[in-house]
Parts: sequence; structure tokens; C-alpha cells
Amino acid sequence: MNKELEKFRDKAREFATAELAPYAAQIDKDDEFPSDMWTKIGDANLMGITIPKEYGGEALSYMHHVIVVEEFSRASGSAGFAYAAHSNICVDNLYKSGTEAQRQKYLPKLISGEHVGALAMSEPNAGSDVVGSMECHAEKKGNVWVANGTKRWITNGPYAETFIVYMRTAGKEAGSKSITAFLVEKGMAGFTQGIKKDKLGMRGAGNCELYFKDCEIPEENVLGEVNKGVALLMNGLDSERLILCAGPLGIMQAAMDTVIPYVQERVQFGQAIANFQMVQAKIAEMYTKLEASRGMVYRLGENFTEHKNRNRDAAAACFFSSECSTSVALDAIQLMGGRGYMNEEIPGRLLRDSKIYEIGGGTNEIRKMIIARDLTKPAKK
Repeated sequence: MNKELEKFRDKAREFATAELAPYAAQIDKDDEFPSDMWTKIGDANLMGITIPKEYGGEALSYMHHVIVVEEFSRASGSAGFAYAAHSNICVDNLYKSGTEAQRQKYLPKLISGEHVGALAMSEPNAGSDVVGSMECHAEKKGNVWVANGTKRWITNGPYAETFIVYMRTAGKEAGSKSITAFLVEKGMAGFTQGIKKDKLGMRGAGNCELYFKDCEIPEENVLGEVNKGVALLMNGLDSERLILCAGPLGIMQAAMDTVIPYVQERVQFGQAIANFQMVQAKIAEMYTKLEASRGMVYRLGENFTEHKNRNRDAAAACFFSSECSTSVALDAIQLMGGRGYMNEEIPGRLLRDSKIYEIGGGTNEIRKMIIARDLTKPAKK
């Protein structure tokens, strides 16, 4: 990693250490993310990492974005997760697919932190097969689209002001050419944000259902082209997976930060348990999983910067780092024994926060399918 990126990491780490880490346990306990934290992140110029400066962004690379999510997640898993949902899954996608008018209208407030963003794709009966099973739909009537249906598991949903929402706009027989993306604003008539769900982990990164009942969405709020939302969706999934990969890196580093001092200080049988070979073996395994994951994710980030990304590589990095993160968090609990099992300690939170990375952004089972299908597809003649 070059000096410029290391300097940028120092900036992100300094912010995370000062502004996020002191509140991590409280965020988890109360299931509340400090509302003023969004503007603090914006004031620190850490929000619109990949967005051009004319919209308030920093015009930096995806690798810079990876670093911020990693450092935020090291301080607080839920802060890193909520930030990634806002800054990449909403903001980056909006910039890539939005018109100039849409960019000018939405990006400045999203990048300053005045507004929070979210993306709504999943539904009660549409998860991994979201395109085939999507029921939330919109029908064109005059110069508006009238939307009806429900979206579920929407990170940042309870408090977001700007949503990218995927809806069916043609019959299912049209397949991938039946989905359209819309920009939906908080307060639109017929649009309701549900109550916050009580989650296992990533507490503070609020999650809720979204309800549409004859919600009129202006024609100018179509994101991209009508019935071509799947292409927009797939275009954003690889960068989403890259950015989400950074969360497990931060969580694993937090586990190492917690466990290494503990095993050096904890005395049993007259010596620090760090001297025991079984403890040393587990520490070595944790470190190896972290560094192997970091190597995959950083290479992926560099490839994105050079426009050399491949679908299978994003899926592989996400699959591997997420499983390693859950494993490392479990090892941290084991090494700290009874103390590690207590909710007042850090490892349990790391475990609960890790698990979502095996599910969100496409489950690990789907990621394996992507990898295998790409490797075994017939060669072009």
C-alpha cells in the first residue's frame, strides 16, 4: 500500500478512534446510532469518497473507500455497516446511474451527512431470488408512477431521507427487463417507514420495512432507464460486495486488538496463557485468516481502481472474508473463556456483527454459485 493510502488510513483511523470507538458498546446496547454522527463524518470529508468534487465528494478510489469501512468497522461494526449502506450502496449507485439533475438534487445533502441514504431491494418473499419473486410494483399513470408493496430488511430504513427502491414495472414474463429503480423521498404521500426491527447484531444500523400504498413517484425520479433496473442493480453489486468485504477486516482486527493484550495479561498455572502452545496456535490461525482476507480484499480494491474487476473475485472475497470474520470472532470468545461469553465484553458483539456479512449483499451460498458458474461457463467460440 502506497504512502498516500497509508496517510489516508491514518485520517480515517483517527476519526474512528475519537468519534466511533468510545460509543461502540452504547450503540450496541441501545440499538441507536448517534444522529449527529452523520454530519460529523461529512465534516471530516469521509462521506462521498468515490464521488466527484463538484457534488461535494472527494474523487478518490474504491480502495480509499475500503479503508474507511475497515477502520470504521474496527471501531464499531454497526457504524461501518450503516456507513457502507449509505456511502456506497446508496450514494455511489446514485452517482453512477443518476441524471445530472438527480445528482445535483440529492448528492450534496447525502455527502454532507444532512441526509441519510438507503437502498431497498429485498421483500418478505424476495431474497436471493429478488428479480424473479419481486412483488412490489409501480404502474405508470400520466406523469407519475403509482407504487404499491412492501420492502423488508432495509438498512438505514428507519431514519433515511433518500432511498433507491427497485420495483417491478412490467410483467414477470419480461424477466430481467421488468424491474425499474426509483428515487423515493421520505415524506412522499403513500410511503411509510416501518418501526425499527430488533436485530441479533449490527445494532444501531437501523433496519425496517418500507410500505407503499398508492405512492405517487414523479417520472423524473426514475433512476436509470425504465425496465432496465436489473442492469443497474448488477452494476452496483460488485462494488457493494467490495465495500462490504472491508467490514469483516475491521471486525477481525478488532478481535486481534482485544485478544492479544488479554492473553498476554491473563495468568493461569503461574504464567501468561500467551505462552501456551494451543493459545499460540489459535492466535496464529486468527492472524492468518485476517491477513489472507485482507490480501484478497485489497487486491480486489486495486483491481476496481484499475477497472479490472471480475464478478467472481468480488463474490470470492466477500465469501471468504465473511466466513473468516465469524470464525475469528468465535476464536476470540474461546480465548477469553467465560469473560469472552459476557455481553459486557467486546467479542460477543463482534460475533453478532460478523454474521450478517455471510447473509447481506447476497448470501454466501449465492456467492459460491457466482464463483462456480463463472469458472465453469463455456468458453466463447
